[in-house]
Amino acid sequence: MSVSSSKPEKPKRSGLTVAVTGPTGDIGISAVDALERDPDVDRIVGMARRPFDPGAHGWTKTTYHRGDILDRDAVDALVADADVVVHLAFIVLGTREESRRVNVAGTRNVFEATVAAQRPRRLVYTSSVAAYGYHSDNKVPLTEDTPLRGSAEHYYSEQKAACEAVLAEVTEGSSLEVFVLRPCIVAGPKATALADAMPWSHVPGLRSATAAVPLLKPLFPDPGTPMQLVHHDDVAAAIALAATTPAPPGAYNLAGDGQVSLSEVAVALGARPLRVPAVTAAIASFAIAHLPFLPSSAEWLHAARNSVVMDISRARSVLGWTPRYTAAETLQALASAL
Repeated sequence: MSVSSSKPEKPKRSGLTVAVTGPTGDIGISAVDALERDPDVDRIVGMARRPFDPGAHGWTKTTYHRGDILDRDAVDALVADADVVVHLAFIVLGTREESRRVNVAGTRNVFEATVAAQRPRRLVYTSSVAAYGYHSDNKVPLTEDTPLRGSAEHYYSEQKAACEAVLAEVTEGSSLEVFVLRPCIVAGPKATALADAMPWSHVPGLRSATAAVPLLKPLFPDPGTPMQLVHHDDVAAAIALAATTPAPPGAYNLAGDGQVSLSEVAVALGARPLRVPAVTAAIASFAIAHLPFLPSSAEWLHAARNSVVMDISRARSVLGWTPRYTAAETLQALASAL
Protein backbone atom coordinates (compact mmCIF):
# COMPACT_ATOMS: atom_id res chain seq x y z
CA MET A 1 0.00 0.00 0.00
CA SER A 2 1.09 3.52 -0.65
CA VAL A 3 1.88 5.74 2.30
CA SER A 4 -0.89 8.22 3.08
CA SER A 5 -0.29 11.74 4.24
CA SER A 6 -1.76 12.98 7.51
CA LYS A 7 -5.23 14.50 7.33
CA PRO A 8 -6.00 17.90 8.80
CA GLU A 9 -7.58 17.73 12.23
CA LYS A 10 -11.28 18.42 12.32
CA PRO A 11 -13.18 20.08 15.14
CA LYS A 12 -15.06 17.76 17.45
CA ARG A 13 -18.68 17.31 16.35
CA SER A 14 -19.88 14.67 18.80
CA GLY A 15 -23.33 13.23 19.05
CA LEU A 16 -24.09 12.78 15.34
CA THR A 17 -26.79 10.37 14.26
CA VAL A 18 -26.19 9.12 10.71
CA ALA A 19 -28.85 7.41 8.59
CA VAL A 20 -27.51 5.15 5.83
CA THR A 21 -29.41 3.66 2.91
CA GLY A 22 -27.79 0.55 1.46
CA PRO A 23 -25.52 -0.37 4.41
CA THR A 24 -25.36 -4.00 3.22
CA GLY A 25 -23.92 -3.27 -0.23
CA ASP A 26 -20.42 -3.29 -1.71
CA ILE A 27 -19.60 0.15 -0.34
CA GLY A 28 -22.12 0.14 2.50
CA ILE A 29 -20.42 -2.32 4.83
CA SER A 30 -17.09 -0.52 4.55
CA ALA A 31 -18.83 2.84 5.01
CA VAL A 32 -20.53 1.75 8.22
CA ASP A 33 -17.23 0.30 9.44
CA ALA A 34 -15.66 3.74 8.96
CA LEU A 35 -18.56 5.54 10.63
CA GLU A 36 -18.42 3.11 13.57
CA ARG A 37 -14.78 4.12 14.12
CA ASP A 38 -15.47 7.86 13.87
CA PRO A 39 -15.62 9.49 17.34
CA ASP A 40 -17.94 12.20 16.00
CA VAL A 41 -20.64 9.60 15.29
CA ASP A 42 -22.73 8.35 18.19
CA ARG A 43 -25.45 6.44 16.36
CA ILE A 44 -25.96 4.88 12.92
CA VAL A 45 -29.30 3.72 11.54
CA GLY A 46 -29.20 1.58 8.41
CA MET A 47 -31.93 0.48 6.03
CA ALA A 48 -31.93 -2.00 3.14
CA ARG A 49 -34.19 -4.70 1.73
CA ARG A 50 -32.32 -7.82 2.80
CA PRO A 51 -32.12 -9.36 6.31
CA PHE A 52 -28.99 -8.17 8.06
CA ASP A 53 -27.43 -8.46 11.53
CA PRO A 54 -25.17 -5.54 12.55
CA GLY A 55 -23.80 -7.59 15.44
CA ALA A 56 -22.28 -10.07 13.00
CA HIS A 57 -19.88 -7.30 11.96
CA GLY A 58 -19.10 -6.26 15.52
CA TRP A 59 -20.98 -2.98 15.10
CA THR A 60 -22.00 -1.39 18.39
CA LYS A 61 -23.39 1.98 17.22
CA THR A 62 -25.58 0.61 14.43
CA THR A 63 -29.23 -0.41 14.37
CA TYR A 64 -30.83 -1.85 11.27
CA HIS A 65 -34.31 -1.78 9.79
CA ARG A 66 -35.51 -3.65 6.72
CA GLY A 67 -37.06 -1.26 4.26
CA ASP A 68 -37.18 -0.17 0.64
CA ILE A 69 -36.23 3.28 -0.64
CA LEU A 70 -39.27 3.03 -2.92
CA ASP A 71 -41.42 3.11 0.24
CA ARG A 72 -41.64 6.80 1.13
CA ASP A 73 -42.99 6.09 4.63
CA ALA A 74 -39.99 3.88 5.38
CA VAL A 75 -37.59 6.56 4.13
CA ASP A 76 -39.34 9.28 6.14
CA ALA A 77 -38.95 7.18 9.29
CA LEU A 78 -35.28 6.50 8.55
CA VAL A 79 -34.23 10.14 8.14
CA ALA A 80 -36.51 11.74 10.76
CA ASP A 81 -34.01 11.55 13.64
CA ALA A 82 -30.79 11.83 11.62
CA ASP A 83 -28.31 14.70 11.61
CA VAL A 84 -26.67 13.33 8.46
CA VAL A 85 -28.20 11.19 5.70
CA VAL A 86 -25.85 9.02 3.61
CA HIS A 87 -27.48 7.64 0.46
CA LEU A 88 -25.72 4.56 -0.93
CA ALA A 89 -28.60 2.30 -2.07
CA PHE A 90 -28.26 1.72 -5.80
CA ILE A 91 -28.53 -1.18 -8.25
CA VAL A 92 -25.34 -1.56 -10.27
CA LEU A 93 -26.12 -4.70 -12.29
CA GLY A 94 -29.74 -5.26 -13.27
CA THR A 95 -32.19 -4.61 -16.06
CA ARG A 96 -32.51 -1.08 -17.37
CA GLU A 97 -36.16 -0.91 -16.29
CA GLU A 98 -35.66 -2.28 -12.76
CA SER A 99 -32.59 -0.16 -12.13
CA ARG A 100 -34.32 3.05 -13.24
CA ARG A 101 -37.24 2.37 -10.90
CA VAL A 102 -34.99 1.78 -7.91
CA ASN A 103 -32.13 4.12 -8.74
CA VAL A 104 -33.99 7.21 -9.91
CA ALA A 105 -37.41 7.00 -8.25
CA GLY A 106 -35.98 5.59 -5.01
CA THR A 107 -33.23 8.17 -4.92
CA ARG A 108 -35.78 10.96 -5.36
CA ASN A 109 -37.62 9.58 -2.33
CA VAL A 110 -34.47 9.81 -0.23
CA PHE A 111 -33.67 13.36 -1.34
CA GLU A 112 -37.22 14.65 -0.87
CA ALA A 113 -37.61 12.98 2.53
CA THR A 114 -34.32 14.49 3.73
CA VAL A 115 -35.31 17.98 2.62
CA ALA A 116 -38.75 17.62 4.22
CA ALA A 117 -37.45 16.36 7.58
CA GLN A 118 -36.75 18.87 10.33
CA ARG A 119 -33.52 17.48 11.75
CA PRO A 120 -31.05 16.52 8.97
CA ARG A 121 -28.52 19.22 8.20
CA ARG A 122 -26.28 17.29 5.82
CA LEU A 123 -26.81 14.94 2.88
CA VAL A 124 -24.04 12.75 1.45
CA TYR A 125 -24.72 11.13 -1.91
CA THR A 126 -22.40 8.65 -3.56
CA SER A 127 -22.63 9.22 -7.31
CA SER A 128 -20.07 7.98 -9.86
CA VAL A 129 -17.58 8.98 -12.53
CA ALA A 130 -20.17 7.50 -14.90
CA ALA A 131 -22.34 10.60 -14.38
CA TYR A 132 -19.92 12.52 -16.62
CA GLY A 133 -20.64 10.11 -19.47
CA TYR A 134 -18.29 8.30 -21.82
CA HIS A 135 -17.83 11.04 -24.41
CA SER A 136 -14.90 11.52 -26.76
CA ASP A 137 -14.88 15.26 -26.11
CA ASN A 138 -14.67 15.00 -22.32
CA LYS A 139 -11.69 16.86 -20.98
CA VAL A 140 -8.87 14.79 -19.54
CA PRO A 141 -8.59 14.64 -16.64
CA LEU A 142 -12.18 15.22 -15.58
CA THR A 143 -12.69 17.84 -12.89
CA GLU A 144 -15.76 18.42 -10.73
CA ASP A 145 -16.96 21.31 -12.90
CA THR A 146 -17.20 19.08 -15.99
CA PRO A 147 -20.86 18.96 -17.19
CA LEU A 148 -22.77 15.82 -16.21
CA ARG A 149 -24.01 14.47 -19.54
CA GLY A 150 -24.30 10.75 -18.85
CA SER A 151 -24.36 8.30 -21.77
CA ALA A 152 -27.80 7.24 -22.97
CA GLU A 153 -26.59 3.86 -24.21
CA HIS A 154 -25.12 3.01 -20.78
CA TYR A 155 -28.01 2.79 -18.31
CA TYR A 156 -25.89 3.18 -15.18
CA SER A 157 -24.22 6.32 -16.56
CA GLU A 158 -27.53 7.79 -17.69
CA GLN A 159 -29.14 7.12 -14.31
CA LYS A 160 -26.26 8.52 -12.26
CA ALA A 161 -26.46 11.78 -14.20
CA ALA A 162 -30.25 11.78 -13.78
CA CYS A 163 -29.92 11.32 -10.01
CA GLU A 164 -27.58 14.28 -9.71
CA ALA A 165 -30.08 16.38 -11.67
CA VAL A 166 -32.80 15.28 -9.24
CA LEU A 167 -30.52 16.14 -6.32
CA ALA A 168 -29.96 19.68 -7.61
CA GLU A 169 -33.68 20.13 -8.23
CA VAL A 170 -34.86 18.81 -4.86
CA THR A 171 -32.27 20.54 -2.68
CA GLU A 172 -32.34 23.92 -4.41
CA GLY A 173 -33.13 26.60 -1.85
CA SER A 174 -32.83 24.24 1.13
CA SER A 175 -30.40 24.71 4.01
CA LEU A 176 -28.91 21.22 3.56
CA GLU A 177 -25.15 20.86 3.20
CA VAL A 178 -24.92 18.57 0.17
CA PHE A 179 -21.81 16.46 -0.48
CA VAL A 180 -21.57 14.49 -3.73
CA LEU A 181 -18.85 11.86 -4.02
CA ARG A 182 -17.97 10.65 -7.52
CA PRO A 183 -15.78 7.56 -7.28
CA CYS A 184 -14.32 5.78 -10.27
CA ILE A 185 -14.86 2.00 -10.46
CA VAL A 186 -14.92 0.70 -6.89
CA ALA A 187 -13.18 -2.63 -6.30
CA GLY A 188 -11.65 -4.80 -3.61
CA PRO A 189 -12.50 -7.96 -1.67
CA LYS A 190 -15.96 -6.61 -0.72
CA ALA A 191 -16.70 -4.92 -4.07
CA THR A 192 -16.61 -7.42 -6.94
CA ALA A 193 -18.90 -5.68 -9.46
CA LEU A 194 -15.99 -5.19 -11.89
CA ALA A 195 -15.36 -8.94 -11.94
CA ASP A 196 -19.09 -9.74 -12.00
CA ALA A 197 -19.56 -7.59 -15.11
CA MET A 198 -17.14 -9.72 -17.12
CA PRO A 199 -19.05 -11.94 -19.58
CA TRP A 200 -17.20 -15.09 -18.52
CA SER A 201 -17.55 -14.60 -14.77
CA HIS A 202 -20.70 -16.70 -14.45
CA VAL A 203 -19.64 -19.64 -16.63
CA PRO A 204 -19.50 -22.68 -14.29
CA GLY A 205 -16.08 -24.26 -14.05
CA LEU A 206 -14.38 -21.83 -16.41
CA ARG A 207 -11.89 -20.47 -13.88
CA SER A 208 -10.62 -23.90 -12.88
CA ALA A 209 -10.55 -25.06 -16.50
CA THR A 210 -8.52 -22.06 -17.67
CA ALA A 211 -6.11 -22.49 -14.77
CA ALA A 212 -5.31 -25.95 -16.14
CA VAL A 213 -5.41 -24.91 -19.82
CA PRO A 214 -4.54 -21.18 -20.17
CA LEU A 215 -5.45 -21.19 -23.89
CA LEU A 216 -9.08 -21.61 -22.85
CA LYS A 217 -9.06 -18.16 -21.25
CA PRO A 218 -11.46 -15.80 -23.03
CA LEU A 219 -10.03 -12.98 -25.09
CA PHE A 220 -10.58 -9.46 -23.76
CA PRO A 221 -10.04 -6.47 -26.11
CA ASP A 222 -7.88 -3.59 -24.92
CA PRO A 223 -8.10 -0.41 -27.04
CA GLY A 224 -5.56 1.30 -24.80
CA THR A 225 -8.07 3.13 -22.62
CA PRO A 226 -6.60 3.85 -19.16
CA MET A 227 -8.68 2.95 -16.12
CA GLN A 228 -8.79 4.24 -12.56
CA LEU A 229 -9.84 2.08 -9.60
CA VAL A 230 -10.55 2.98 -6.00
CA HIS A 231 -10.65 0.61 -3.03
CA HIS A 232 -13.95 0.32 -1.16
CA ASP A 233 -12.20 1.20 2.12
CA ASP A 234 -10.94 4.46 0.60
CA VAL A 235 -14.45 5.36 -0.57
CA ALA A 236 -15.69 4.57 2.92
CA ALA A 237 -13.12 6.92 4.41
CA ALA A 238 -14.35 9.69 2.10
CA ILE A 239 -17.96 9.02 3.13
CA ALA A 240 -17.04 9.31 6.82
CA LEU A 241 -15.21 12.57 6.12
CA ALA A 242 -18.17 13.95 4.16
CA ALA A 243 -20.48 13.07 7.05
CA THR A 244 -18.41 14.83 9.70
CA THR A 245 -15.84 17.17 8.16
CA PRO A 246 -15.91 20.98 8.37
CA ALA A 247 -14.92 21.05 4.68
CA PRO A 248 -17.30 22.88 2.34
CA PRO A 249 -20.08 20.90 0.64
CA GLY A 250 -19.91 20.19 -3.06
CA ALA A 251 -18.71 17.49 -5.46
CA TYR A 252 -15.53 15.47 -4.96
CA ASN A 253 -13.91 13.04 -7.40
CA LEU A 254 -12.44 9.88 -5.84
CA ALA A 255 -9.83 7.54 -7.35
CA GLY A 256 -6.79 5.63 -6.23
CA ASP A 257 -3.39 6.89 -7.31
CA GLY A 258 -2.17 5.68 -10.69
CA GLN A 259 -3.98 3.86 -13.47
CA VAL A 260 -4.28 0.33 -14.80
CA SER A 261 -4.70 -0.87 -18.37
CA LEU A 262 -7.53 -3.06 -19.57
CA SER A 263 -4.89 -5.69 -20.32
CA GLU A 264 -3.91 -5.71 -16.64
CA VAL A 265 -7.58 -6.01 -15.68
CA ALA A 266 -8.03 -8.90 -18.10
CA VAL A 267 -5.05 -10.84 -16.71
CA ALA A 268 -6.12 -10.24 -13.12
CA LEU A 269 -9.68 -11.39 -13.78
CA GLY A 270 -8.88 -14.52 -15.77
CA ALA A 271 -8.83 -13.49 -19.43
CA ARG A 272 -6.27 -13.05 -22.20
CA PRO A 273 -5.78 -9.44 -23.30
CA LEU A 274 -5.97 -8.59 -26.98
CA ARG A 275 -4.78 -5.14 -28.07
CA VAL A 276 -7.13 -3.60 -30.63
CA PRO A 277 -7.21 -0.17 -32.31
CA ALA A 278 -9.26 2.45 -30.48
CA VAL A 279 -11.53 2.79 -33.51
CA THR A 280 -12.50 -0.87 -33.08
CA ALA A 281 -13.85 -0.16 -29.61
CA ALA A 282 -15.86 2.77 -30.94
CA ILE A 283 -17.38 0.66 -33.72
CA ALA A 284 -18.19 -2.16 -31.30
CA SER A 285 -19.80 0.30 -28.90
CA PHE A 286 -21.97 1.70 -31.69
CA ALA A 287 -23.02 -1.79 -32.79
CA ILE A 288 -23.83 -2.91 -29.25
CA ALA A 289 -25.99 0.16 -28.70
CA HIS A 290 -28.20 -0.86 -31.63
CA LEU A 291 -28.60 -4.56 -30.82
CA PRO A 292 -32.13 -5.61 -29.76
CA PHE A 293 -32.62 -7.59 -26.55
CA LEU A 294 -29.14 -6.76 -25.32
CA PRO A 295 -28.38 -8.02 -21.78
CA SER A 296 -27.93 -5.01 -19.52
CA SER A 297 -24.56 -6.25 -18.27
CA ALA A 298 -23.19 -5.97 -21.83
CA GLU A 299 -23.75 -2.21 -21.73
CA TRP A 300 -20.66 -1.94 -19.53
CA LEU A 301 -18.54 -2.55 -22.63
CA HIS A 302 -19.30 1.06 -23.60
CA ALA A 303 -17.18 2.24 -20.69
CA ALA A 304 -13.97 1.10 -22.41
CA ARG A 305 -14.32 3.32 -25.46
CA ASN A 306 -13.14 6.67 -24.00
CA SER A 307 -11.01 7.82 -21.11
CA VAL A 308 -12.79 8.90 -17.93
CA VAL A 309 -9.68 9.59 -15.86
CA MET A 310 -10.45 12.07 -13.09
CA ASP A 311 -8.51 14.73 -11.22
CA ILE A 312 -8.79 14.03 -7.46
CA SER A 313 -6.88 17.08 -6.22
CA ARG A 314 -10.02 18.71 -4.78
CA ALA A 315 -10.75 15.70 -2.58
CA ARG A 316 -7.16 15.81 -1.34
CA SER A 317 -6.86 19.52 -0.66
CA VAL A 318 -10.41 20.45 0.36
CA LEU A 319 -12.00 17.31 1.81
CA GLY A 320 -8.74 16.15 3.39
CA TRP A 321 -8.94 12.69 1.77
CA THR A 322 -5.97 10.60 0.71
CA PRO A 323 -6.38 7.12 -0.83
CA ARG A 324 -4.42 4.38 0.92
CA TYR A 325 -4.52 2.01 -2.05
CA THR A 326 -3.26 2.62 -5.57
CA ALA A 327 -5.25 1.44 -8.59
CA ALA A 328 -2.86 -1.48 -9.05
CA GLU A 329 -3.14 -2.49 -5.39
CA THR A 330 -6.93 -2.33 -5.59
CA LEU A 331 -6.96 -4.59 -8.64
CA GLN A 332 -4.66 -7.05 -6.90
CA ALA A 333 -6.90 -7.06 -3.83
CA LEU A 334 -9.91 -7.87 -6.03
CA ALA A 335 -8.08 -10.64 -7.90
CA SER A 336 -6.86 -12.20 -4.65
CA ALA A 337 -10.42 -12.28 -3.28
CA LEU A 338 -11.62 -14.17 -6.35
